[in-house]
Amino acid sequence: MPRTPDTSPQTLRVFTALLADPTAWRYGYDLSRETKLASGTLYPILMRLADRELLETRWEEAAQPGRPARHTYRLTSDGAALAHERLGSHSNTQVQPTPRPSPQPQTGTTIRPAGAA
Repeated sequence: MPRTPDTSPQTLRVFTALLADPTAWRYGYDLSRETKLASGTLYPILMRLADRELLETRWEEAAQPGRPARHTYRLTSDGAALAHERLGSHSNTQVQPTPRPSPQPQTGTTIRPAGAA
């Protein structure tokens, strides 16, 4: 059974960040910081959403001379609707990660404090 598009945990984090203010233009760097996604993960997601016209993009001229223009992003109305749909369908089925058990000593080994003989 194929996975539903736009349901990866990373894409859902991008949707959550963009839905915080769907009409605001957002910088990729700010989205990266908010979602804690590396640029190599974030920008392909943004490009896929933009290619499908779920995300608007534009270049914003730099406020200071000599600085480069910056790419900004915001959800289209279709993108916001899809984001709400995807986040709504996953909020009830989101599985919490199972905590890792703390390592147990092997049978027959003795754990001694550092510096103890």
